[in-house]
Amino acid sequence: MDSQGQTTSLQRLQNVEKRIVKVLELAGGVMDELASPVGPRKDVVQNHCLEFMQLIKDIQVALRDEIKSACEYRPFEKCDYGPRIANEICHKKVEFIMSQLDTMKQTIDEYHAAV
Repeated sequence: MDSQGQTTSLQRLQNVEKRIVKVLELAGGVMDELASPVGPRKDVVQNHCLEFMQLIKDIQVALRDEIKSACEYRPFEKCDYGPRIANEICHKKVEFIMSQLDTMKQTIDEYHAAV
């Protein structure tokens, strides 16, 4: 956890990228062994496959952690801009409605005064 706190997300993703390159190299190594004219060496193929599977697990864990970290990141969590603007809009609406009601009341009063 401390190492994660000391490295940036970009650095961690670059490490994942290096692991992906290593996985591809391992897959290529297995393909070379399988295509060998003398036949594949069982121990080399087995070691490459074990390392391949371990790296795939590590990549999955690292990417899952990065996704979780990105989902938890909320830079504007304590920002009051949205609620403040919504409040200002509501205030303007109330002012508009009040002016309309005042106009209606004035029209009604003028009507009653004329009758």
